[in-house]
Amino acid sequence: MSEVLLDPKAVHAVLETLAVEIAQRQSDSMPILVAIRRGGEPFAKRLALLVEQRLGAPVPLGVVDITLYRDDAATALPNPRIGPSRIPTPLEGRRLILVDDVLHTGRTIRAALDAVLDYGRPRVIELCVLIDRGGRELPIQADYVGLKVEVPSGQRVEVMMKRVGPREEDEEPWALRVKGGAQ
Repeated sequence: MSEVLLDPKAVHAVLETLAVEIAQRQSDSMPILVAIRRGGEPFAKRLALLVEQRLGAPVPLGVVDITLYRDDAATALPNPRIGPSRIPTPLEGRRLILVDDVLHTGRTIRAALDAVLDYGRPRVIELCVLIDRGGRELPIQADYVGLKVEVPSGQRVEVMMKRVGPREEDEEPWALRVKGGAQ
């Protein structure tokens, strides 16, 4: 059994709101958006386009793979699949916004912070998530949150995507839903 939290129209509205909030906090330099591989990538791409529309200039977009930075990498990942990380510009003195789809325990974000800091020292690191589902194990909070919802232990939040065209950019958010079952 599952409950839809956001349909495609609502996901788009949430992304629009997040883009406005990010653009309004604009400082003297363009922010760098860095997606956390895998769940954060599709949302960061869409968010970057929406922020660009508001700021009138391209927003640097990178991606970081946290596989080897996880605190359970040795035990939970017997055959890790590591993807490339790409940071498009030097980080020193810049405003960096980490982007992920779901914030839960905070462990993914901790790993992403470690990975990003291997590339340099930004002036500030902010966190943008589509959904904050509660259940934190580490003292980590998002600066930008699309939807905050308490999800009981033992249930998960799934981000469903569907391709509507031949290119990766043609993927559109389909729905966010809470689903019962093991984490």
